Amino acid sequence: MRQQRLNALIELISERGHVSIPDVEEALGVSAATARRDISLLAEQRLVTRTHGGATALGSAYELPLQYKIAKEADAKRAIARAVAQLVRPGEVLAVNGGTTTTEVVREIVRREDLAADASITVVTNALNIAYELSIRPNVTIVVTGGTARSQSFELIGPLSDDVLAKIVVDTAIIGVDGFSVRGGVTTIHPAEAKVSGQFIKGASRTIVVADHTKLDRVTLARIVDLEAVTTLVTDRPLPATLQEAVKASGIEVVVAPPGKENGHRGQ
Repeated sequence: MRQQRLNALIELISERGHVSIPDVEEALGVSAATARRDISLLAEQRLVTRTHGGATALGSAYELPLQYKIAKEADAKRAIARAVAQLVRPGEVLAVNGGTTTTEVVREIVRREDLAADASITVVTNALNIAYELSIRPNVTIVVTGGTARSQSFELIGPLSDDVLAKIVVDTAIIGVDGFSVRGGVTTIHPAEAKVSGQFIKGASRTIVVADHTKLDRVTLARIVDLEAVTTLVTDRPLPATLQEAVKASGIEVVVAPPGKENGHRGQ
């Protein structure tokens, strides 16, 4: 309960830039004392800046740590993950970047009965949490890139990963993103993460981008690739009109997987 409340509070501060104690009381339905305690906790963790009577976000490019993202759009992420798992073929070599949606994807992939020990898959990842979860799976071979870990996303980045990334050749790259738009293409918040994801895509025969509806028609700082580099987009809602023509022109297959449905439906 408290984790969900903190998640909601940090999202509120991120969206508004600044909130007062009365703002928090009204938006979250909590007492002034609870609002102050929660703001103090987030400030101690250096997730927000406490001000007289409220709190401000750390900056305009504010990025939530992974543990605070898990509850957001959880049903949509699981629906997307189920749809992506059906696109994976036994024996494939996959490249998977970090993020809450891609974490759900690998969980769904390893639940597939046909991906047993005699039909194993290989996963190349720069995400420590994904590698850890897969380490107990006998039907999965794990390759972890080198690099320096980011606490926000548990992803390995930096020049130490370049040697591995330059040599990988995979069947499918499964890429979580922060933005998918006509203006920005496929984007993320952190430039070093964009570089790693771009190298995954460069070494792949096909690229599946996973993005819930909050990422559609959104532009963030660092471009990963142009839309033309994407083979398939898996999302939870039909595309906004601003994206439909560009996606069709780029030849991207779209799979829409609404929450509560076992499988998505395909279109252009």
